[in-house]
Amino acid sequence: MTLVAQDERLGLERLRLGPYGTNAYILSCRRTRESVLIDAPAEAAAILERLEGTEPRYILMTHGHVDHVGALVELKSRLQVPVAAHALEAAGLPLRPDLFLADGDSISFGRIELQVLHTPGHTPGGLCFLTGRFLLSGDTLFPGGPGKTWSPAGFRQLVEAIAARIMPLPDETLIFPGHGDSTTLGRVRPAFEAFTTRPHPPDLYGDVVWLSS
Repeated sequence: MTLVAQDERLGLERLRLGPYGTNAYILSCRRTRESVLIDAPAEAAAILERLEGTEPRYILMTHGHVDHVGALVELKSRLQVPVAAHALEAAGLPLRPDLFLADGDSISFGRIELQVLHTPGHTPGGLCFLTGRFLLSGDTLFPGGPGKTWSPAGFRQLVEAIAARIMPLPDETLIFPGHGDSTTLGRVRPAFEAFTTRPHPPDLYGDVVWLSS
């Protein structure tokens, strides 16, 4: 567990779990101690231990890939809180979500409000969650590039979603992805802009790196 960010409103903890080193995040309101869990990769006991001392309100899923959902059934059973995801991810989850989220929705816990950003491409129902200057980006955006895609259409969709929903945010926005370390939008923006202003083959997709693809 690592406390990766905090301000006067909230604390943000990261746990790297499971065989893929997938990040789960716990956001807790500093006033009320209410919390939300973002993604449930594996090792339910480790997540439950870190939630002790808080009052969990939701499990929020960025998407339904297997490396993000391994502990979901156990955590739902133990915590008895709503699971929320985009409707297009429901078929890939090991249980039916209690709440479907769409672009522009918000989720509140304690004194904190999270804005929901729909960023399809890595998966059809991929979501990011934004509060203040903190963006939980799932597998949408990493320090060096976008999440993996499985078709040229999916890649174009992901780039368009990043351009429309993430790039308008301020440079000081902190990005916390589904794997690896955090970064800032100010560090990502120049490489993204360089990528989008040069030509690319129409069949580009897969593991794309902004500066070398």
